[in-house]
Amino acid sequence: MTEKTDIKSLTVEELELRLKEQGIQGFRARQIFQWIHEKLADSFEEMTNLSKDLRRQLEEEYELVALSAADVKVSAADGTRKYLFRLGDGHVIESVLMKYKHGNSVCISSQVGCRMGCRFCASTLGGLERNLKPSEMLSQVYRIQKDTGERVSHVVVMGTGEPLDNYDSLVRFIRLVTDERGLNLSQRNITVSTCGIVPGIERLAEEGLSVTLALSLHAPSDQVRKTLMPVACKYALKDVLSACRLYFKRTGRRLTFEYSLVKGVNDNLEEARALADLIRDQQGHVNLIPVNPIKERDYVQSDSRSIAAFKECLERKGINVTVRREMGRDIGGACGQLRKSYMDRKQEG
Repeated sequence: MTEKTDIKSLTVEELELRLKEQGIQGFRARQIFQWIHEKLADSFEEMTNLSKDLRRQLEEEYELVALSAADVKVSAADGTRKYLFRLGDGHVIESVLMKYKHGNSVCISSQVGCRMGCRFCASTLGGLERNLKPSEMLSQVYRIQKDTGERVSHVVVMGTGEPLDNYDSLVRFIRLVTDERGLNLSQRNITVSTCGIVPGIERLAEEGLSVTLALSLHAPSDQVRKTLMPVACKYALKDVLSACRLYFKRTGRRLTFEYSLVKGVNDNLEEARALADLIRDQQGHVNLIPVNPIKERDYVQSDSRSIAAFKECLERKGINVTVRREMGRDIGGACGQLRKSYMDRKQEG
């Protein structure tokens, strides 16, 4: 049996070419694209301005990816919604909706699991299962927008997985979600997080995109960083920061340096001063993240006094810094926590 084509991952131009080869008029591609990416249709049957015969033909030859919710948790504290979505092959992934004054932001996953092995992250505990297709990345955004009835204005690719380890799907996702004939998100409202894959950063710099790059830095030295992030054994900080400078030069987009504060590991003032010296010539700001404790690791969140002192030290040295507001803490808001508990329950059952 021939595998069906993943229609949601196709651009308008690619779809038009395929339909023309099948003897279908080109303008139908734009109609179908609009149904999928603007009207957020989950089935061909919903496409009522297409004939029944065409809908049947599409059904036979194309797959229209749609996600089903395995679990949804809503924070009583701030309204954050955490979704566990089931994929077509039975795997599950996480997405989070966070509501801010500036609009609704959705944090999506780019892989099923992760192979980066960051010590403080629940996403990586089971390793990497597979990459997500562009359609599966898009469907997280679309399903949440349909579920809430509210427009998503910002997307953060910072859930489970390393986006630059799924490079081609990531770039195609960005181009599709920002297509003016679809959801038409601004590229400037998309943030891509990476643990520091140098070739991927350099490649992304040349794509002609305007997305924000967030580097998971987490330590001001290779020595400390290696204890937290195995990827630091492959890419030295000097090379990672050189790639970040290239990214700013090519795109004009200021970077975000993510720094998870772990008590007794990377949260002292000596580390703060070293961090300020390290990124002094970088165009960007530091986002301090009080680490979310997970039971499989013995890392503890820094206390509020240490966080405030760390922030003040950076500010005195002229570094632009914010402390990330904790969202959804009461529903296991950290990356991978909901999926991990689901997988644990499944194994026990």
